[in-house]
Amino acid sequence: MGGSGADGTNSGRRPNGRLDSWFVRSGWSKGELARQVNRRARQMGAHHISTDTSRVRRWLDGEQPREPIPRILSELFSERFGVGVAVEELGLRSAHQSPSESGIDLPWAGPQTVALLSEFSRSDLMLARRGFLGTSLGLAAGPALVEPLQRWLVPAPAGEPPRPPETAVTDRSSALSGPELDLLEATTVMFRHWDAQCGGGLRRKAVVGQLHEVTDLLQETQPEPTARRLFTCAAELAELAGWMSYDVGLQPNAQKYFVLALHAAKEAGDKPLGSYILSSMSRQMIHLGRPDDALELIHLAQYGSRDCATSRTQAMLYAMEARAYANMGQPGKCKRAVRMAEDTFSDAGHDGEAEPDWIRFFSEAELNGENAHSYRDLAYVAGRSPTYASLAEPLMERAVELFEKDTEHQRSYALNLVGMATVHLLKREPEHATELARQALDVAGKVRSERVNTRLRKTVDTAARDFGDVARVTDLTDLLTDRLPESAEAV
Repeated sequence: MGGSGADGTNSGRRPNGRLDSWFVRSGWSKGELARQVNRRARQMGAHHISTDTSRVRRWLDGEQPREPIPRILSELFSERFGVGVAVEELGLRSAHQSPSESGIDLPWAGPQTVALLSEFSRSDLMLARRGFLGTSLGLAAGPALVEPLQRWLVPAPAGEPPRPPETAVTDRSSALSGPELDLLEATTVMFRHWDAQCGGGLRRKAVVGQLHEVTDLLQETQPEPTARRLFTCAAELAELAGWMSYDVGLQPNAQKYFVLALHAAKEAGDKPLGSYILSSMSRQMIHLGRPDDALELIHLAQYGSRDCATSRTQAMLYAMEARAYANMGQPGKCKRAVRMAEDTFSDAGHDGEAEPDWIRFFSEAELNGENAHSYRDLAYVAGRSPTYASLAEPLMERAVELFEKDTEHQRSYALNLVGMATVHLLKREPEHATELARQALDVAGKVRSERVNTRLRKTVDTAARDFGDVARVTDLTDLLTDRLPESAEAV
């Protein structure tokens, strides 16, 4: 294949109907797909990849490209359609990847967790400095994802506190004072608030850098209480790095950070934090069109923290459970989970327990937004059902009303404006939908979130497809093209 690395086998080929179907629906030309493959390959450091329109035509005709081309195509089509498109669904063969190579099935031990966090954060920082936006990581799903994470529930051996790796520097005094630990924890809170206000694209590298600094501290000899607080800090930073990576479209990176965060939370002995990390992974799976995996992760989170999570945390998990059921097309179970989320949230703040900063985002506005999106998703799964759209509307209106007053959570405000626009499209009210989308576009200009931009583009594309003869829709399409011409570069 020259630079693109195909296997060169021409005999007995049949046209690849699966790949052709995805390709036709994408709206890309062969030249555009070739350019995107080359660009993604450069981002991964695979500079030997140099494909063209004739090579794309041969893939459609049945030629089987070698890795990393199948994985690149899987990522490109997944991002294009907003669902997980596996290599096999494209009619392509992928090199077998063992669980350990996928970055999911890792040792549940403190020294290895520290070493992996240090290695991955350092690699991420180096790639970012050199201008690469992705890695050669692949996304895990199904049993390959869920089964290794079930070991989060296995008790750690008694009497074995976290120890530094054997290669750690232990010949100097490194004990941290209480004020120094307080400052590290306060910095993590600050980063989390910046993410909520400004989006994942603005401070991601700073969070990764801070995570790397914390892993350096964990590689030194620390008293057990200090080590546990550092592991908690590492878990929160890794989760935040994963969340920011998810927000800017770096899905494999996000999953790897989430997995490492879960390992660090286990070392810290913090089950509620572990459940929160699993909920972030669940949200990512819903985004990638894998609600079955999302539900497995949420159930794992609920089971692991059922006896120690606050009411607010439990309500958040019920809301995510509802999202999974909605995307699976199970309205009865979805409605039950929505009710459980509402009932449990009513107890939040009344159980006398102090709540960690990471769950404070789950406010009345967030609760209404999540439940509204569950009903909105049900409406789409049920063939644009007006019944479920009507259930979503008052909840989404309440979420938008509350987020409008919340200057800290601007990304959530934008996402719920877009969500409200989709509800009005379901109700065949394009004028109202375009007004909400315009407001979301204004807010999107203040945050760096590819997730917001992608949802805006999809919503406007839907409006243009269904109501292309409406003047306001045409005007909005032109405005969007001017202000969001193409995907923002993740950082």
